[in-house]
Amino acid sequence: MADVITYRDAVAEGIAREMRRDASVVCLGEDIAAAGGVFKTTTGLLEEFGPGRVWDTPISEQAIVGAAMGAAMTGMRPVAEIMFSDFLACCWDYLANEIPKVRYMTGGQVTVPLVVRTANGGGLGFGAQHSQATENWALTVPGLKIAAPATPADVIGMLAAAIRSDDPVVFFEHKALLATKGPPPPPDHVVELGRAVVVREGADVTLVALASTVPLALKAADVLSGEGIEAEVVDLRCLIPLDAATVLASVGKTSRLVTVEENPYQGGWGATVVSVVADEGFALLDAPVRRVAGECVPLPFADALEEQVVPTVDKVVTEVRRLAAY
Repeated sequence: MADVITYRDAVAEGIAREMRRDASVVCLGEDIAAAGGVFKTTTGLLEEFGPGRVWDTPISEQAIVGAAMGAAMTGMRPVAEIMFSDFLACCWDYLANEIPKVRYMTGGQVTVPLVVRTANGGGLGFGAQHSQATENWALTVPGLKIAAPATPADVIGMLAAAIRSDDPVVFFEHKALLATKGPPPPPDHVVELGRAVVVREGADVTLVALASTVPLALKAADVLSGEGIEAEVVDLRCLIPLDAATVLASVGKTSRLVTVEENPYQGGWGATVVSVVADEGFALLDAPVRRVAGECVPLPFADALEEQVVPTVDKVVTEVRRLAAY
């Protein structure tokens, strides 16, 4: 394998590794076969595994996720693609009301080991119906695991863990990260779901980030370092399971917390992280907690307007400066 791999190619590589390993893994979705996916994240899968395991579907999110549910309940490990995460709303009954409840309602007799992959988030000017960060939708549903990798290596490792999971996983691939590059992981690379990672050490403030806000937080940390403020950056990687222990350990070191999320402020995952810290680690804090989040408005098309809505390096830097001076 090359010295670097793109996030986009890592998706196809991660799926291919699991398909080679386990014949029960199949893929389905709109234009994922001959076209290689609208974001080219399934390129090469049809050629290697054939139409018996890589299925193009009609334009029906309900059909895709419903078929995946049935396949998973009868012995397969389907990887279903919903082209844009905004379109999860079209199959929400399956995703919120059926799939997460089967294992519980059958007393563990039936599992639903499926992965729903989806392109998530803004930053590319795709407008209000194709730019939302929707992790917080899934966060409200007990029984779903939620993964959102920030690097190509994590894409491959977390896909392995997701596909092998006996519980359903919603796997968010951030559109703005697709062209980013990183070192490819070794063969058999698996990243356990629910394990956050400290991607930058610091002693003055903890920045908790996810997916596209991880590189954003790292850039903000570089700016702040030039001002004598050393930020520790935690990449959550997953929302469910949530690695609160890593967050609390970091806050114990820094005594200040800022969450950086693309979800809207209202109901965003940062509120859950903050509430856990307030509940379990209040004595660790020397300052109020802060949340940098998306605005509670539809996403604009215009890039200058979109930048006003989503988190930016400047917004993070400004918030941390306020906390440092508290």
